[in-house]
Amino acid sequence: MNQKKTPSARTQAARATAERLTAQRKPKRTLVIVVLIAVFAVIAVGISIIAVSVTQSVSRTAEAAQSASVVRDNSHVLDEAPDGKVTLVEFLDFECEACGAFYPYVEQFREEYKGQITFVTRYFPIPSHFNSRNAAVAVEAASQQGAFEEMYKMMFELQSTWGESQEDLSPLFRTYAEQLGLDMAAYDTAVADPATLERVLQDYDEGVALGVDSTPTFFLNGEKMTIDSLDGFKAQLDAAIAQ
Repeated sequence: MNQKKTPSARTQAARATAERLTAQRKPKRTLVIVVLIAVFAVIAVGISIIAVSVTQSVSRTAEAAQSASVVRDNSHVLDEAPDGKVTLVEFLDFECEACGAFYPYVEQFREEYKGQITFVTRYFPIPSHFNSRNAAVAVEAASQQGAFEEMYKMMFELQSTWGESQEDLSPLFRTYAEQLGLDMAAYDTAVADPATLERVLQDYDEGVALGVDSTPTFFLNGEKMTIDSLDGFKAQLDAAIAQ
């Protein structure tokens, strides 16, 4: 008859050690699993947020493409010609150096063609410019108090002091509003209101739908302009008036 062998003391000790180590690993393994689940949950939420944001942006752009118009009823008009014969629309970015360089010439044209050309401004804050959207929101907030042109001019005339900054300069833009004597409670409310940013993005999305891919981009009587020189720019304005 075979007799069952009794484990040696060494074997029993080894088995006990193995069981103890296994018992110690279980809580750690459980912790790792919990941490991994939490990480995957955070990633999933992040992906969902990005997906929603992208979907909203695509939806907005699609809507703009379906009904794209160079000028809207709510577009900001700097000067209006009585006959409405010639309209010049500029899609601009307040942080764009090229827009800043064009600004004095646009002001010159406004003076020279006063009463002959309707000048319209639309927002096109380029995403790579850190404060371009903040600046546009500040100008739009000012416009709600009838101070669009004043804030528009201040942004360009002081652009060299704030452009290309990599920090949020909304507080600085607020001081511009104070200097203009605006109702600051109303200004702060407008800046914080999502509808103000949405108004800026409406211009941007429609600009994309119209083929705007850089700033400044000008449309003359609904047609996108090609500008090689200031003389050429002026010649196109003169030709539109002559027609």
